[in-house]
Amino acid sequence: MDYIKHLRSMVGHEKVIMVVAGAMVFDDENRLLLQLRTDSKSWGLPGGFMDLNESVQETTRREVFEEAGLVLKGMSLFGIYSGPDKEKTFGNGDQVSPVQILFRCHDFEGKLRGSDESLETAFFSLADLPENLFSEHRLMINDLVSGKEQPIIG
Repeated sequence: MDYIKHLRSMVGHEKVIMVVAGAMVFDDENRLLLQLRTDSKSWGLPGGFMDLNESVQETTRREVFEEAGLVLKGMSLFGIYSGPDKEKTFGNGDQVSPVQILFRCHDFEGKLRGSDESLETAFFSLADLPENLFSEHRLMINDLVSGKEQPIIG
């Protein structure tokens, strides 16, 4: 049984703290990797919930591979996002207070592909991002282009 299902079997829809890890992956042209998410039909950064017995780096690497087919190598911490303004309730009623950890990566192998969670994956110029960006990820990308000192704690 996966960790989230196990946890939800005990607490139902109550608010829980969940760790989310993901990456801003850049290609050789400094374009940003985005995935067209199957759940919201919006573009976003690859990432997801941490499993038991995983580090945040392992979570990031697993999620990017599952969602985009890329194997990440060197990563650096971009930022940590948390707080009441990040809390959400999913369509099924589950409530979460996420701690989102985001890495930067310019070093990867593999070829882009879709998955069960990604209708499409593609690299985009920061000057030409899709209109329908996932709102939480738009804020993180805004932090990137604003030139804020990193790591960002927000």
